[in-house]
Amino acid sequence: MRVEAHIAPSEWSKIKDVAGACERLGFDALSVPEIKGDSLIHAAMLATATERAQVRTAITIAFARSPMVVANAAWDIHKNSGGRFALGLGTQVKAHNERRFSVPWHAPAARLREYVEALRAIFRRYEHGEKLDYRGQHYQLTLMTPEFAPEPTGLPPIPIYTAAVRPAMIRMSAEVADGVRLHAFCTKRYHEEVIAPEIQAGLTASGRSREDFQVCGGGFIITAKDEAGLVKQREMIRYRVAFYGSTPSYRPVLSLHGWDDLADELHELSVKQKWQEMPKRVSDDVLAAFLIEGTHGELKQRVAQRFAGLSNSVEIGGSSDPRELPPDLIADLRSI
Repeated sequence: MRVEAHIAPSEWSKIKDVAGACERLGFDALSVPEIKGDSLIHAAMLATATERAQVRTAITIAFARSPMVVANAAWDIHKNSGGRFALGLGTQVKAHNERRFSVPWHAPAARLREYVEALRAIFRRYEHGEKLDYRGQHYQLTLMTPEFAPEPTGLPPIPIYTAAVRPAMIRMSAEVADGVRLHAFCTKRYHEEVIAPEIQAGLTASGRSREDFQVCGGGFIITAKDEAGLVKQREMIRYRVAFYGSTPSYRPVLSLHGWDDLADELHELSVKQKWQEMPKRVSDDVLAAFLIEGTHGELKQRVAQRFAGLSNSVEIGGSSDPRELPPDLIADLRSI
């Protein structure tokens, strides 16, 4: 099992210190989200502060940027990190695309498929000198003069992971991407009954095996040295479950469990901007379906029960400082 440290964007000097400490603890990779700030800029900061760990964006919002803009940033990070960068791409939801980024929303799975294909076409132009001639329904890239093409790196290709929740996006990821980044708003039942079959269908369509594809995450993980340390984190996750559960795009996860009434209630509260009322609607039973938790001594068994055979990597640190974890815990998780 690969173990990633989730590093929230903050002041550059701070995240560089966190990155270096996490690498020394033995984390395989460092992931940075795009919540507050630019994921690609922060990924570059993480790369300059480390020497061994892979650096991943989890995720970079695709449709708000041209594929060429993302390709250039990704190329720079990959080259200057010695090939340690992995690009995580996601669509975000309709409301954020239209109202926060002011970009059109249509055919997200088809567009993200083309986005990945377009990036690969750009990368082949840069590394192998192939003519840039990508012509899709949503993206067309046909101009690249020598003056604007960077020099080849001699490094392996940049891995591309796509974020997915719904079946169509999951299958598309397995058809064209190197891996899928599953949302933390995910239960084991949804993983087994929806995600795993769609992954297999996508891999079959692309002629690949499961060993050719990386599955990242798929649940909230918290840990602490004792029960008291878990209490605050547990309530933070209850809020996250309520927040994501209010979003129509994530409703299928709740629907699978027969929790449509909860989805309706959370959405209504979000429309009314009653954010602090929402967590109260998430019962302990619902929370337990999304949450993997345990003290440092318990976590390996809990993670193995939830993820073994389903995911290739897990992410730690979304609700706490990953630097506070004991090195032997990281080694234990890596042995799964």
